[in-house]
Formats: sequence, structure tokens, C-alpha cells
Amino acid sequence: MELIRLDRVSLLRRTQEEYSYDLKKTILSFLEGKYRKPAKKVVLDRIDLVVEAGEKVGIIGANGSGKSTLLKVICGILQPTSGTVRVRGQIAPLIELGAGFDPEMSVMNNIIFYGVLLGFSKAEMLQRTPAILEFAELQDYALMPVKALSSGMVARLGFAIATEVHPDILILDEVLSVGDESFKNKCKRRIDKFWEANATVLVVSHDLGFIQQSCDRAIWLKKGEIQFSGSAEDAVKTYLSSLV
Repeated sequence: MELIRLDRVSLLRRTQEEYSYDLKKTILSFLEGKYRKPAKKVVLDRIDLVVEAGEKVGIIGANGSGKSTLLKVICGILQPTSGTVRVRGQIAPLIELGAGFDPEMSVMNNIIFYGVLLGFSKAEMLQRTPAILEFAELQDYALMPVKALSSGMVARLGFAIATEVHPDILILDEVLSVGDESFKNKCKRRIDKFWEANATVLVVSHDLGFIQQSCDRAIWLKKGEIQFSGSAEDAVKTYLSSLV
């Protein structure tokens, strides 16, 4: 069963030139006959992608190739300029951990709020809160505002919430770099459970060994285009051969 489908998805973003192009400059350039519409950068270019239930799909490529942007489009954080995105099921995005938190609200209230946004009831999130706080090692901070936490604590909290609620689709973007070695190992053990539980997972990682060992297939992105889609082993080999 398909859980994710992208058809001819493209995303254009404003360049720095367009952001800095003010009204005065625009009028003057019109009067002088020199106006040219600032270019937009193509971040994703006609992406076609289907992910079946239970698949583990790795996304690889150089920095700036569009990997994280692709995940954000799938999660609905970014809207494509053209094309269609269809997603079936609950998504837990581990992309910018803690990006959706309200800094003024308490840790506990943020847990409830975050969970409700993911589609869970307030009562269910209240029930899950102790386990989330324990995993994030933030039991003593439950009533403190999130702004009182360090960036590492916020990342731990985001990871704990997203992985506690057992979503249909788990989206991972280099999350194994969170925290100290002890917490990284704890994160890896929890992620391993998603692999064992037949969850659907999309993961961006520069750890090509992890992609080869853990993913059913992989996609190599370059400048917003899919260069290769196939078995994880073949995708990694093809990508590495392009770097020689």
C-alpha cells in the first residue's frame, strides 16, 4: 500500500538578489529600461517518488542537493511550487528537532501541544508525558518554559516526543547527531525498534554505511534532481563513483 506519493514535484526559492530587490530599485530600473526579474533557484526539480508501507528509504547526496527540503515537502512544512504530494497516515518529522515548540510554554504543555499537532488526544499525551520526560532525561524540567532549556535539551525533547507516539511514517534528518554519546546510543536503540516494527521510514544521512545496512532502497539527489533510485547498495556505489 502506498503511503507517500510525489508526482512531478518542483520547488523554487527566492535568491538573495530577489530578497534584496526593494521597490525603489525596481522603479528606477523600470525607468532606465534595465529591469530584469530576479531569478529563482530550483531546489527540487520534477521529483517523482512512491514509498510503500513498511519501506525504509535512504536519501543521499551532497550538501545543498535538496535532501532536507524534500523531507520538508513530504511533511507539509514546505509547499511545492508545482506538482502534487499525497501522504497517508501520521507523520513524525525528526527534521529540526524542537523547531515547533513554544518557548514561553512549559515543557509539559509543549509535549501535549506537539502531540495534539501530530493527531493525538490531550488525554493520550498526558498519559505518555512521564515516559517522554524520562527518555529525554528532563523529569526535573517539566514545569519550566522551553526557553530555559539548552539546545541539546530541546533536541532531546523533540526526539523523545516524535518517537514515543509511534507514527505511521518516521522522517529522520541526521538525528543520530543529537546529544552526547550515551544519548546517541539510546536514540539508535529506539530507532532500531522502528526498523523491527515494520514502520515506514525516510532517512537523510551522510553515513553511507548506515544507509546500505539499514535501508531497502535509496535515492541519490543532485541539485534537486533524482540521479538514481534503486537498492541502497547500488545507490551508494553510484553516488560514490560520481565523486571520483
